[in-house]
Amino acid sequence: MVRNTARALLTLAALTVLGHALASESLVAYWKGEWPRTDFAKRTVKLEEIESGGPPKDGIPPIDRPRFDSVAFAGKWLDPREPVIAVEIAGQARAYPLSILIWHEIANDRLGETPIAVTFCPLCNASIVFDRRVGGKELDFGTTGKLRLSDLVMYDRQTQSWWQQFTGTGIVGRHAGTKLRTIPSQIIAFGDFRATHPQGQVLSRATGHTRPYGNNPYRGYDHIDQSPFLLTQAPDARLPPMERVINVSAKGIHRIYPFAAFEREPVINDSVAGEPVVIISKEGTLSVLDTYQIAAARHIPSATAFSRRLEGRTLDFGLRGGKVFDRQTDSEWSLLGRAVAGPLAGHKLEPLDSGVHFAFAWLAFNPKTEIYGR
Repeated sequence: MVRNTARALLTLAALTVLGHALASESLVAYWKGEWPRTDFAKRTVKLEEIESGGPPKDGIPPIDRPRFDSVAFAGKWLDPREPVIAVEIAGQARAYPLSILIWHEIANDRLGETPIAVTFCPLCNASIVFDRRVGGKELDFGTTGKLRLSDLVMYDRQTQSWWQQFTGTGIVGRHAGTKLRTIPSQIIAFGDFRATHPQGQVLSRATGHTRPYGNNPYRGYDHIDQSPFLLTQAPDARLPPMERVINVSAKGIHRIYPFAAFEREPVINDSVAGEPVVIISKEGTLSVLDTYQIAAARHIPSATAFSRRLEGRTLDFGLRGGKVFDRQTDSEWSLLGRAVAGPLAGHKLEPLDSGVHFAFAWLAFNPKTEIYGR
């Protein structure tokens, strides 16, 4: 009886594997027409996990020739409360408004000597900046029109490999298994970027495409109990799926900080894998995923994460009169981790491996994650 049961289980497993193989081959045959240069034999995920999000290849067009406005000129069309992706490399700072990227999802750019891809997946609320170089060669990226775990699947035009935006890892094609280097970035209100970088640049609405910038095509998507689009598994039940979280990752340990925690702790001093960290939050940023007109959207916090180590000492931070001060020197600090007054004025904290996402997305890709306060 036991032998027959074992034989039946082995047969069922073999049929399951065969079924997956046939399904994969069927998908390859279907996709080859649109992707003749993609090496589908090389892959790190099951092809059945990848689904069409609706648009075709580059149906959501990336920005390939970005133009930029001065901070002063951008202030004429960009609400100071609107969120931007802030990136700084070698003293040069740029802001990429989410109200533009929500229509394009990728901007292929160069900041200083570094070729970068600025990406935003509205479905996961994931904004991540990557170095576009792989093996000494420069890649540029587009949208496949496909999703995996509700997240944008990108492709590079040089090899037609497919990449998971949330992890920056190649999942299909020649670069399967290759990981892009991430560039530190923060999601903050344009007004905070302008205050820190008055000589910075802002991605222009002159993208070469006609889109109703300032409007949100995902109206109501970030309501906290909303169901994620095309998520092929049940969302982690520890948090509401659309709860915004900021992650901190150190030495293979992941911890996320739900935005709900900022109501009682606007500044959080913590330690992750022995790394002293500070999470700084600030109210007053508009959600780009709430109402149709972004300028009328509800306010949400911005949040940033930095190391508390500075020049051989560990600082502790607190809020006083709506401003952030360290307790060791009583210097005042900005949302971007810069000392703006006091004995440490001009110093900068080191940004951590972190980002703001929807809880369901972070936990789908990183299920072994600690949740602050739990």
